[in-house]
Amino acid sequence: MSDTKFQIDQNVVYPSQGVGKIIEIFEKDFKGNTLLYYKIHITASDMIVMVPVERAEELGIRSIVSAEEAQKALDLLSDDFEPITSDWKLRYQQNLDLLKKGSVSDIAEIVRCLYNRSKVKELPILERKLYDSAKKLLEDEVCFAMGLSEKEVESLIHTKLEPLGAAPKVKHIIEEDDDDDDDLMDDVNTDEKTRKSSRSDEDDEDDDDDSPGDESSDDDFDSDDFDE
Repeated sequence: MSDTKFQIDQNVVYPSQGVGKIIEIFEKDFKGNTLLYYKIHITASDMIVMVPVERAEELGIRSIVSAEEAQKALDLLSDDFEPITSDWKLRYQQNLDLLKKGSVSDIAEIVRCLYNRSKVKELPILERKLYDSAKKLLEDEVCFAMGLSEKEVESLIHTKLEPLGAAPKVKHIIEEDDDDDDDLMDDVNTDEKTRKSSRSDEDDEDDDDDSPGDESSDDDFDSDDFDE
């Protein structure tokens, strides 16, 4: 097992999940074959994941970056950037793609993009969740890479996003006349509402006691985007 890329007790990054520690490398039978697995404890969620060693690279599992790379990611937060599209669907998909790629600079780009977007207009629910997740991922890796506390890293990130005396960057965001963020949840829920309407039409006309379904899952990330 010494020939595996990662070793027991090594800290690694699992894209979209966060920093974890390899607590075991073991063999397991799968459909008649014996495969080698990493057992990883994800720190932030206190979750255990088991990943086939041969798929680790495909899933983007990587080592914690160096302190120098972590500092570059922090510096990226205050760099100039290209205008942010107001098309929430495109913006959201672009940031999801970055999240799945999972490099520390990709995560920093998501934080920078959505933070500056929020300075123009409050983020819709899906993007706010994405921002919170990306910020937590960035904080966790920088903590490990630079040996700093969570509070110290939170302060560093805030300072980079809001440099003292720096000019506001909202001019980098506005690029069109119409912004359809207000329609975000309508678009997300359209299919569900259509299905409910169809079911309602088939019910007896005197049945007025149906309760609305639980739509809380509509606010979550698409599971296909994260399920590896």
